[in-house]
Amino acid sequence: MTIFSEIYGVYFRIAASVLSRESISSDEINDIIIKQGFNDSILFLPQKLMPRPDQSDWGLLKKQADKFIPVIKNKPVFIMTRLQKMWLKAIINDPRIRLFLNNDDIKILETKLFDVKPLYTNDNFSYTDRFTDGDDYENETYIKNFRTILFAMKEKRILNIQYTSGHGHRIGGHYVPFKIEYSPKNDKFRVYCYWLKRKAVKRSLINIARIDRVNATDRILTKSTSEKKFFEAERCKEPVLIRLTAERNAVERFMMEFASYEKHTERDLDTGICTVKMWYDGLDETEILIRLLSYGPVLEILGPPNFRRHAAERVFNQAKLSCISNISDN
Repeated sequence: MTIFSEIYGVYFRIAASVLSRESISSDEINDIIIKQGFNDSILFLPQKLMPRPDQSDWGLLKKQADKFIPVIKNKPVFIMTRLQKMWLKAIINDPRIRLFLNNDDIKILETKLFDVKPLYTNDNFSYTDRFTDGDDYENETYIKNFRTILFAMKEKRILNIQYTSGHGHRIGGHYVPFKIEYSPKNDKFRVYCYWLKRKAVKRSLINIARIDRVNATDRILTKSTSEKKFFEAERCKEPVLIRLTAERNAVERFMMEFASYEKHTERDLDTGICTVKMWYDGLDETEILIRLLSYGPVLEILGPPNFRRHAAERVFNQAKLSCISNISDN
């Protein structure tokens, strides 16, 4: 029986919290899921934790009066498994890790994991629908700029940033970074900032690779800022409407991948079909479309009409290219 796809992930921690109680009620289980899980975890996780007549749950609890009792004798113990060590060894071989850890930290990990084989190597992956001009993660200037921005985010420190726009214009000023985002499609990092101008505060999105120079000032932003308001101003006018079937764990995979997006979700408990309205940044429409199409037949884009038409055109063009390729091979 497969219980978790990632040991010690969010669902593991939720289950551990539940199993740490001598007894627990359904309301308490739901409260733990809401506080520790993703926005949509409450839709399906209770059915996995609490016993069900068809035995489709994880078998972790048994019913006793109006409470649930853990089936295990001891509380969950958190240890580092061999698989985790192999994963960690793979991670420190990823060039992006240098953005977050310095060379000394990496050497310490390499020493501790000297006898561990990496779970995978970068050569094991073949990416499709990804641009080939990704960021240079080994460039020392890029690393320095990234770390400066990362530290400034934690302190709400005002930065002096000079960068070149996509149109080749030199732009500079004082910015307060509040979120760094990675784009799998572009293989690039970008930072969301508040641009502090003399008479106004403007929203700004900067590709970190385009930054020529960034310096931290001695000023801290004391005025409260709202990330929610920032993204509400940039989000799409109409959400994408999606229908997901229960095959291939599509719902769980979708909720995990798009956990950070604002969504309204409805699920048919009889069929397992899930209908989702999801809001996104309008600038990311192409990337969102590619990610949705990667789910294949278990996901259908219902609307809005323009979004659905773009999806159909992309599928048609891909099928056309496949036919041409097959003819050429023959």
